Amino acid sequence: MTDHRTRKRRTMVERDAELAIVDEALDQLTGPGPDAGGTLLAFSGPAGLGKTTLLAELRRRAHARSCTVLAARGGEQEQSQPFHVARQLIQPQLAGTSEQELRAALGSWYSIVGPALGLCAPEQGAPPDPQGLRDGLDWVLTHLVVKRAPVALVLDDAHWADPESLSWLAAFAPRAEHLPLLLVVAYRPDELPAHADAFRTLPGRAGQRPLPLAPLTPAAVAALVRDAIGEHADDVFCHEAWTVTAGNPFEAVELTAKVRGRGLRPVQENAPQLADLAAAQRGSGLVARLERLGPSTVRFAWACAVLGTAIPQDIAARVAALGTEEAAGATARLRDARILSAAGSTTDHEPDTGLEFVHPLIATAIYRAIPDALRVALHGKAAAAVVDAGLGSSAAARHLLETHPENDPWVVRTLREAAGENLRAGAPDAARRQLARALREPPDFDERAAVLYELGCASLLTEPANTVNHLRAALAEPFDDPALRQGIVIRLAQVLAHSDRLAEASESLAREIAQTPDVRARLRLQSEQFMWDAFNAAETDSPARSRRLTRLADRLAGRDLTERYVIALRAWDACLRGEPVDVVLHHAGRVLERPFSWAHEDRGFEVPVLAAMVHMYADRPGRAEELFEAGTAEFERQGWRGAHLSFAYSLRAYIRYRRGRLVEAEELARSGLRLAERVGRRTPVHWYAIAILLTTLLARGRADEAWELAQEHDFGAPFPAAVVFPDSQTVYAELLLARGEARAAVAELEAVDRRLTPRGIQNPAWCPWQLHLARAVAADDPQRARALAADAVRRARAFGAPSAVGQALRVAAEVAAPQDRTELLREAVTLLSASPAGYELARALNALGYGLRDADLLRAAVLTARECGADALVEEATETLLGLGGALPAGSPRVDWVTEEEIRAADLAVRSEKEPEPASPDWVLSAACRKLGTDRSGLRAALESFARSST
Repeated sequence: MTDHRTRKRRTMVERDAELAIVDEALDQLTGPGPDAGGTLLAFSGPAGLGKTTLLAELRRRAHARSCTVLAARGGEQEQSQPFHVARQLIQPQLAGTSEQELRAALGSWYSIVGPALGLCAPEQGAPPDPQGLRDGLDWVLTHLVVKRAPVALVLDDAHWADPESLSWLAAFAPRAEHLPLLLVVAYRPDELPAHADAFRTLPGRAGQRPLPLAPLTPAAVAALVRDAIGEHADDVFCHEAWTVTAGNPFEAVELTAKVRGRGLRPVQENAPQLADLAAAQRGSGLVARLERLGPSTVRFAWACAVLGTAIPQDIAARVAALGTEEAAGATARLRDARILSAAGSTTDHEPDTGLEFVHPLIATAIYRAIPDALRVALHGKAAAAVVDAGLGSSAAARHLLETHPENDPWVVRTLREAAGENLRAGAPDAARRQLARALREPPDFDERAAVLYELGCASLLTEPANTVNHLRAALAEPFDDPALRQGIVIRLAQVLAHSDRLAEASESLAREIAQTPDVRARLRLQSEQFMWDAFNAAETDSPARSRRLTRLADRLAGRDLTERYVIALRAWDACLRGEPVDVVLHHAGRVLERPFSWAHEDRGFEVPVLAAMVHMYADRPGRAEELFEAGTAEFERQGWRGAHLSFAYSLRAYIRYRRGRLVEAEELARSGLRLAERVGRRTPVHWYAIAILLTTLLARGRADEAWELAQEHDFGAPFPAAVVFPDSQTVYAELLLARGEARAAVAELEAVDRRLTPRGIQNPAWCPWQLHLARAVAADDPQRARALAADAVRRARAFGAPSAVGQALRVAAEVAAPQDRTELLREAVTLLSASPAGYELARALNALGYGLRDADLLRAAVLTARECGADALVEEATETLLGLGGALPAGSPRVDWVTEEEIRAADLAVRSEKEPEPASPDWVLSAACRKLGTDRSGLRAALESFARSST
């Protein structure tokens, strides 16, 4: 196996079963008919059992069947280099493509996956999250497979693949069976990382996975010996060859080569010499054999071992301190000694790309034989050499990770540059390792705080507790950079808040605010504190904070992003406290006079979300959806496809729920929950997703399914410290109430009262706990139920959103004395018919129709409930209607199309000052309000938006 041609001629023995499986998989991949398709094969075995040779034969056979072959190999020295394997797989397929062509081919994924694949430099701005990057890599690989089908993807030495590439491929592997893709991996089972367990457990073509490679039998080793030396090799000699190699194919082939090279006669009397020859090809024997090649050759071999795989000869020469001719001579001697070979392929289809060791066992033995101090020094020289060769700081960083700290500013600078590139490319773990090493160098006195800050940013997603420690250590450093200090404090508050430590987040900002003299910097910190206080469900001084926020926001003009954030928080606070809806929309309008980014590099997405959500509570869900659609698109362009996208899907589901579009709400909520599961259970994003899905299922009448889902996801106490909407504990109480557990529901809702009322959160549009509590106590304490409902009606009227008032009136009627119900329900229907709340309208129509025994109202209830997808309500109204002898309405109106008649009715309402009479709702206008997503007062803006979207 000394060169390209020798390896190409190698004969495999005792691998007929494995090759038959390979042929079967290739037949399926390339064959015609409906059964054609891809699969996953995994070969496992200890070093030297022929995995690489088997994969080389597989690649040859795939080429012979006109397959596109994507090949990569993990490297022991390259494991810390993120996306090393992914680049090997995909870069060659895009080689020679111009930037313009790449942008056209990759579309919106270009700036997300391009840096990770080495196709372009990272752009400034917030990096993609790891999940977004994996989704992008999935898209790129799927696109390549479909475009260049059939495809064989072959990964050798998967146990040494970098974590970023390996975790991506392990998650992608199940898709192979649904694509024209044969995905093949080979690995050492004892060294495969846990995050690649998919390769062990997925069911395979042979009925099990992985397919283990067995050592050769004595007969197979004898065949190898006789094939290489001659048929005259006697049985004792051949059996001894098997004994000293333990049937390891690599060792057996190397041993026969040495026997042939020594001219050793293959007879019984020479069999004892085989043990020494076998020892010379591993461990100390290999090292001794290398040393006999001379000092310059040893240095060159050491340099190659440090550099890893696909070794450029000129860089190895520089690391070994050899001239060009000396390096060429050393290369020749190492090739003759069967230590080095040309890198790359074993077929004519794949070009050589440098040098590599004949086998990883050899590379490992030589690397470990380098004296410790010299090995460290060689890594340092390698780092400088790759930078000088133009390979960049990221290529140097893996070498610098192996060096000892020497207080070298160049090392710190290079590691920081590499970490910045990796962080922006979506590899925060690699960035964290590099910055941790930079910190040990150590950096200069005035640079230490910046390194700690960058380390905190890199570990934010994976190690929040360590991030807090890093950032607090950064603040303890003596440095004079106000902007850096502000950035550290804001990041510290962010990670504390995301760790459900909102009070600590607020306290850290308060301390910094007190000692910040600059007015604008102080305002920025105040905006962050107001935000996290708004999300703190256990905030003790909420009314005082609201007063401070009101005074501050009312005197700001919205000149910059910080001022607009403060004004947005004022709008949200006004919404929660139940201030008039006009006040809420006034402040929200001030915020949104100019574009409001959801993916700003230095700010979270929380405030833009709040600015959108106040429109939903204020009966402008259409406007809220517009804002969420823009924000979701921004998340996707940025590559934020984890928690951010889950929040976006879940809250869009909540908006659809509030509009009464329950089928769509359920679909979006389930999408949000799937994304939240990838983030983790009982995280804030998971609470949002599950609460919204449960609320939607209850509205659709599937209480048992909702309860099972809640149990499955451990939805219940302890509830999160962060504010969640809809309020988690209230949703849990509603679930108990739907199951008939009124007493348990009362306990939960009274706890909600104790939590929200001291904070001044009084808006039943935001949290209708009073309405649920009224229903829960009605049977045992009707007077209390009526008082609770009446107070909820009063609060809803103070807020002024028709849907909130209508919902409160409907529940008030439910718990009222019989003679008082009709008047309450008539007003509820009138208000809700001019609102976007379709589900609440259907409930009010059903209640009023039932009370009056009015078939027309019940038919309207059936139609509206069908429109909403409220299945249980449809059944209830239908049963009542049929009991009265009424005829069921035919069909169901389309909720996604505004008719010309509805547009005319809406336009007339805008031009008319007349409000609808209480007893005569305009059903055409009602449909227009629901479809446009607004109440009557918002029709003008909704029509203008509809006109823009229709052009």
